[in-house]
Amino acid sequence: MGRGKVVLKRIENKINRQVTFSKRRGGLLKKAHELSVLCDVEVAAIVFSSSGRLFEFCSTPSSMLKMIARYRSLKNDESKATTSANETQNNYQEYLKLKARVDYLEHSRNNLLGEDLQPLSINELEQLENQVEMSVKQIRSTKMQVMIDQQCDLNSKEQILQDANRNLRKKAQEALITVEAEPSQPAINDRSLQIGGPPVSNAFIPGWI
Repeated sequence: MGRGKVVLKRIENKINRQVTFSKRRGGLLKKAHELSVLCDVEVAAIVFSSSGRLFEFCSTPSSMLKMIARYRSLKNDESKATTSANETQNNYQEYLKLKARVDYLEHSRNNLLGEDLQPLSINELEQLENQVEMSVKQIRSTKMQVMIDQQCDLNSKEQILQDANRNLRKKAQEALITVEAEPSQPAINDRSLQIGGPPVSNAFIPGWI
């Protein structure tokens, strides 16, 4: 009778599971040894039992750590290469998206400028016309708002200048009133203060003078 097909699932019976582990572990390590000898290759096998016990085989027993380091190095190189390839692919996909977006924007700009309209259908032309009309309305509305804002600024500056003018006029009037209210200085009529001494009277002048 031939050997029946083994169902690959966990063996529930602990004893049977341990016996199967011992047999298959031995077979695995034996096959690894045979592979290394027959094919002249480097083989390493590491097995941990359910209890955590270590079983290992290395075609060059003194180089297990070197083989592990070599494995890690190769896996890191593969990971970097895979990452680089993925980044390149992602960058290319992003480039295609951006290029398609730029082409669409350039086509839309040309249509808004009245160019390249022949391929457009009636519906597309109507949509473009509506879009242009809406844009013109928005531009006019923005222009009107800018003009209103500028007018408000001018009115505000005019009001500031008028207030400053009124203040200056008020100060000038107050200064004029103050000058008019000051008393005038009396005129000096004292002849005695004239240069050359007292005034000469009509007295007799001797003949010998």
